[in-house]
Amino acid sequence: MQVDHNVLIWGIVGLATAGVIVRPFALPEAIWAVAGAALIVLLQLLSPHDALSGIAKGTDVYLFLIGMMLLSEVARLEGLFDWLAALAANRAKGSPTRLFLLIYLVGTVVTIFLSNDATAVVLTPAVAAAVKAVKAEKPLPYLLICAFIANAASFVLPISNPANLVIYGAHMPPLLQWLPRYLLPSILSILVTYLVLRWTQRDALRQTIESEMTVPKLSLGGKVAGLGIVATAVVLLAASAKDLQLGLPTAIAGAATATIVLIVGRRSPWHAVKDISWGVLPLVAGLFVLVEALDKSGLIASIAALLRSSAQGSIAGAAWGAGVAIAVGSNLVNNLPAGLIAGSAVQSADIPDQITRAILIGVDLGPNLSVTGSLATILWLNALRREGLSVSAGAFLKIGVLVMPPALLAAIGASLLFG
Repeated sequence: MQVDHNVLIWGIVGLATAGVIVRPFALPEAIWAVAGAALIVLLQLLSPHDALSGIAKGTDVYLFLIGMMLLSEVARLEGLFDWLAALAANRAKGSPTRLFLLIYLVGTVVTIFLSNDATAVVLTPAVAAAVKAVKAEKPLPYLLICAFIANAASFVLPISNPANLVIYGAHMPPLLQWLPRYLLPSILSILVTYLVLRWTQRDALRQTIESEMTVPKLSLGGKVAGLGIVATAVVLLAASAKDLQLGLPTAIAGAATATIVLIVGRRSPWHAVKDISWGVLPLVAGLFVLVEALDKSGLIASIAALLRSSAQGSIAGAAWGAGVAIAVGSNLVNNLPAGLIAGSAVQSADIPDQITRAILIGVDLGPNLSVTGSLATILWLNALRREGLSVSAGAFLKIGVLVMPPALLAAIGASLLFG
């Protein structure tokens, strides 16, 4: 009977994950994750107490997401991202390739300090507006940047991707330990992704764009939002340096910045609250419950045992195998559930740090293979649809299969050689 229960758990988790990725009937991703979690509890495959315990494990992630969403939304409302994109377009001086590089640099900075989801959600519309203003006949190369850099730069800092929090859990390395481990792999990830993506778009970038465009004046609220983002980054770097969890400082800094910006801009809080993607929170909570059920089924213990066994044979071999496997797997089930499962296994396996680093890189960078790889890419697709644009799964895969593997191999290789 226990085996039947386990098979039922795996089946429900699989269907719920498929619902998150495919979004049948165009229903929000959160509905499928929450429905799967609720069904597991209703069928008594997981007790309500264990379900609540699973939800509680995500507290730091929820707080982190709330803070980052507040920061991103007030910055968007005040036109900060529009200003940055327009500034990049103006500095391009009519060169399509220079505009490509400048937008890539802006996307890198936004990802590092505001997380990959912010790049997908708020920078994508700003880039779309900027390339429209310079009358680019082929806007897709510039919009692809927002998808690829959102993942490629997402392990420069602990705050660059919520997945980083779930891989390490309560054992997040302090900043001064994080940087030696991930700085060089991140630089290579960003550089290789740029070079290959730029190469894939070489024909599309043979176009003409306007040499001058009007850069909108940045409002006082926009300047305050920018300063708030810088201050938040400083606070989080300090918290990371002191080995503190990042969720609560992020939520406090985001709420404080949003409050000041709204007061300065004389805006109603409703303007900042209504457009935030609050559905991300129940989505993540539902996934935490699903992973808790997988833990009770013994699947995560089996993965942890496999990691320990592989590490005993060859640490480098285990790191390569785990990093590549989770990178590919993230595209099959999305890197949110993949990261939660991998994080739970890593935290219970007591494996060498080289393997943990390779797994984190795989979870963060692997999703650049396909549109189903990460929440950031799914959010990017939604942002494109709102702009009347679309990219098919096949078209993205043709680019991703060229861009992701060399960046992944370079990043994992650097983490093993120099970490």
